[in-house]
Amino acid sequence: MISVPVIETERLRLRALGPQDIEAYVTFFASDRSRFIGGPRPRRDAWRTLATLIGHWQLRGWGPWAVADKSDDRILGTIGPWCPEGWPEPEMSWSVHDAAEGRGIAFEAAKAALNHAFTSFGWSTAVSYIDPENTRSIRLAERLGARPDPDADHPDFDGKPCLVYRHPAPEARS
Repeated sequence: MISVPVIETERLRLRALGPQDIEAYVTFFASDRSRFIGGPRPRRDAWRTLATLIGHWQLRGWGPWAVADKSDDRILGTIGPWCPEGWPEPEMSWSVHDAAEGRGIAFEAAKAALNHAFTSFGWSTAVSYIDPENTRSIRLAERLGARPDPDADHPDFDGKPCLVYRHPAPEARS
């Protein structure tokens, strides 16, 4: 079994997703906040999605983390590398729950996750697949230094439009 590394930032702990996160994850997927990643979804589908994220680590050796508040371990979202079967390249994905909105949580977590992917997983590039209407994710990608890559391939999201933002490697960000 793969051991999920823990990454700590000033306020956050990026850790393995687990049973303690089910209720928060189900609540997130029942809300409109999940609309850009396939929601809202019923409880059983949210549970299956969470199980998929957990299993991704075992199948790929890397995957999304729970973004947890260091003070109480409460999950604030998920962030990290994601590449289901058939995707053209690995994605740096993110989603944040209501409690994290407007606090810089997504930026702090995404920056740490990207640095880890480049330095520990050996990535030389990363993309984020973003719905054109998801202005918050577009702003986050741009704040992280990512730029649109109109020539990049992307997964088929049932015919829905998709923007591809390419994240620069650490040496290119300096």
